[in-house]
Parts: sequence; C-alpha cells; structure tokens
Amino acid sequence: MLQARDGLRALSGRRVAVVGAGPGGLATALLLARAGIHVTLFEKDSQVGGRTKTVEAPGGYKFDIGPTFFLYPQILADIFNSCGERLEDHVKLERLDPQYHLVFEGDGGISGEIRATGDLDRLEAEIGRLAPDDAKNVKKFFTENRKKLDYFKPVLEQPFHRFLSMASPAMLAALPHLHPGRSVDRDLKRYFADPRVRLAFSFQTKYLGMSPFRCPSLFTILSFLEYEHGVYHPVGGCGAISEAMAGLARRMGVDVRLNADVERVTFDGNRANGVVVDGETFRSDAVVINGDFAKVVKALVPEQRRPRWRDAKIADARLSCSTFMLYLGIEGKMPESLSHHTILLAENYEQNIREITEGTLPMQPSLYVQHAGYTDGGMAPPGHTALYVLVPVPNLKAGIDWPAIRESYRALALERLKLLGLPDIEDRIRYERVIDPTQWESDFAVYEGATFNLAHDLMQMLWFRPHNRFGPGLYLVGGGTHPGSGLPVIYEGARISAKLLIEELAGARAAENAGIPETAPLAAPGEVS
Repeated sequence: MLQARDGLRALSGRRVAVVGAGPGGLATALLLARAGIHVTLFEKDSQVGGRTKTVEAPGGYKFDIGPTFFLYPQILADIFNSCGERLEDHVKLERLDPQYHLVFEGDGGISGEIRATGDLDRLEAEIGRLAPDDAKNVKKFFTENRKKLDYFKPVLEQPFHRFLSMASPAMLAALPHLHPGRSVDRDLKRYFADPRVRLAFSFQTKYLGMSPFRCPSLFTILSFLEYEHGVYHPVGGCGAISEAMAGLARRMGVDVRLNADVERVTFDGNRANGVVVDGETFRSDAVVINGDFAKVVKALVPEQRRPRWRDAKIADARLSCSTFMLYLGIEGKMPESLSHHTILLAENYEQNIREITEGTLPMQPSLYVQHAGYTDGGMAPPGHTALYVLVPVPNLKAGIDWPAIRESYRALALERLKLLGLPDIEDRIRYERVIDPTQWESDFAVYEGATFNLAHDLMQMLWFRPHNRFGPGLYLVGGGTHPGSGLPVIYEGARISAKLLIEELAGARAAENAGIPETAPLAAPGEVS
C-alpha cells in the first residue's frame, strides 16, 4: 500500500499532453486526471467530441456528425464511476425498441422486414415471418455468442504491445471459440439459412467498414452486443456524451484548450516530451494522441520515430470503406412507419459490398437513416424533422471523381429513400449538408476518407494493429489502435492506454490504486511500435 501511495504521489507532479478531444482523448484525460496527473487536452476545433459531436444547423436542426447511437454503456459508466460520478447523472440514455427497422429490397420492391428487438420472443416472431426454421436457432446463436464474448472480452481489455501477448492466457483460452478461418456470414450459416436473416446479424460489420463475407467470425459478437445489451439514444445526440465527459474533465482539473492546433510531437532522444501548439512548445512527461491514426500520426510523429509504421506501410494498410452523408432539415413530419433507425439492405447485398470493397461506386446502394425525432423531440424545431442519411461507398483509394458525381449521387440517395416510404421530401428540405469522402479527409482529417479507420482483418488486429504504447512516452487512443473501432471499444482502448502510461510513470501498483485494473508488464526496449 505504501508503494502504491508513493506511486500516486509521484504522479501528482507529472504533466501529460492529450492531442484530440474525441471519445478516446476525453476518456484518457478523465482516467489520468483521476490518477492525479495534470492533463492538458488540446483540440483543434471549437467543440469537443471529434466526429462524436452534435451540431446545430440553421433553422434549429440538430445532427450527430458521426456515431448516432450508443452501445454497451457499461464501459463508460465504469470510467465515470472511477471518477466518483454516475453516468446517468450526466446523460440520459434511451434504450431503443425496436432498435432497428431492417428493410430488405427484392423483386423490384420490398421482400421482407424485421423490426429488430432485444426481446427474444418478439425477435423470434419477427424472424419467423421470414424464415420459420431460422427462428428456432435464435436462442442458440445467443447462447454461443454469449460464451464467445465472455472468452474474448479479456482479450479486448489487454494491451498487445509485445508479440508474446498473442500467447497470453486470455488469448489461448479464446482461440478455440473464435474460428479465425470463418467469415461472419459463414459462421452465421450454422444458424440461419435465409440470407436476409443472416444480414440481421451481420450488417453490423459495416461499423468496422468491412464486409460480412470477409470480416472474421469473431465479430458476430457485434450483433450479439446490440441484441443482448441494447442500442441507446443519448438525449440531445451523441455529442451530449462528449460534452458531459469534457465538463467532468474540467471539474477534475483538466485544462481543455479548444481551437488549439497541435503541429507536431517533440522528442528528447527517443522519448516524447511535449507538443508544439500554434507555434509554441508545451513540455510534458508523456503525450497521448487521439485522432485518425494514419492521418494524425504521419502529421505529428517523424517517420524515424515510428519504425513499425513508416509511410510506406501506412500507404499499404487495408482501410475501411467511406460514407456519403446527407444531413437534411425537413419541414413537416415523417410517416409513423419510419423508426428511429431504418436500414435499407440492397437487393443484391453481397454484390453491393463487393463493389464497395473493390472500389466501384454502387448504383443500387444500401443506406441507413436516423430519424432521431422519433425518440427525441429536441433534435428539430416543432413541425420539422432532422434526417441523417448514410450511404456506404468506397474510400478515396478508389479514385472516384466526387466533385463530378456528387449531385447525381445525392439524387440517387433521395430516390432510394422512396423505398422507405419517403416519396416527397426534396420539396420540403429547408437545410442540407452533404459530406462525401473528399470532405471526410479535408474537413475531418480522415485518411483517404476511410471513416471506420484501418480495416479489422486478422493481420491488422491485436499485436498487428498500432499499439496503445507507440513508443517511450507516446501513447495512442482511437479506432486506429487496439482494440479497434466503435465507441465502447475506443473507451476500452483509453483504459488500456491510461493504464500503460501510469505504469510507465509510477508503476503498476499506482495504476491499480488509481482505479484502473493492472495490465500486463510493459514491453522491453525494442518491443514497442
């Protein structure tokens, strides 16, 4: 106990610079401040959250820019608890039921639908209308994926900064349950014969920017997490979570500096020792970078300081898809049939995904619509609607001429909305913002417009993914590092990075005493990224 107290006393005079106030940067700042470290959080924009922010547009419409819902809030609740607060005192989370309305295109129209719910009896009934035999296997899918998650959760919670981590007890215990040679779709064929039913449990691979026909079978746990633990809408938008985290961070003494553009990380020998911000040097004992990995690390860290991720390797990395976005403020109400989340799954979904993966712009695309006003009346003025429309498209490596095709693709997206019972919205649009892959890169610093970051194939996961401890005194958080993309996973990555940083500065007992469980030992020199 004396050793732990000494470790925490050693932390009280330490300074850490966190670059980027996205979800990972905010979570890391909270955990480090909880340990007694003086944290300065630099954010280049005028608002925290990164892409996890909610903006108010002219006319009073509110839109989430990126993520539109929240999964598995327990991880963030644990972070708030470690700071002496309750998440529910800061943000109201509404569990959605149904969590999605899945609409399957076919035969020139609609071939079926599922109102996805976490109520297993109702879910079985929904699936039974499409495929009675498949409905019998729903509970078996849940039982097996509950076990899979139990085995893999400790893997997601451990760092992979040493190659030997690939043979950790948690990893060895999980391997027999992961079947790495199977894709998500192939794994689901063990339960469901109807391809539409398999899509209800596999379209979630798009959160990783991947195809269910290629994505490792591990990621069937994504749909299981949704059905088992719920899909939530934060009242006021997902940005309400980011603002709540920033507010708590400020109360804990974090110096949050907005409109602060970090130009580069500084080094003393091999060790990161600060950042240059708007031409001025800020010295610190360690630096945490939160941002799109391929974009921000190339910009801030000299190539010689990242021997495992040189420019050529980043250029060759497999990337996720991108998205074509419409944020629409519409006069008038939506039909009652339009739920909070509606997903149109293209008639030939496998071809649609293959086109995106191979760099061809799909002309019969799937799309996702968020009608937040279905649940939250504060997202648009009375008598109006805010619609968020997302179309998965190839990233910029495909070489598509977006300035030339932008208007026609917008028209195609609006035409596709007619299949969801929205035939007349164009004349009622009072506010519109379009974001294509070029703008994801130019306006939001997303490398090649790949909105879901590095792809999660087997050779870009775990030890093969950028490490949380990127070098002496230098740490990463965000979707591009281990464990990967998605808000709950990014928060878990923040816990890993914070643990490692505290251990480096003051020892493992200090990390444990700071309310963060102990991690594996730090890598020896030469074993880090």
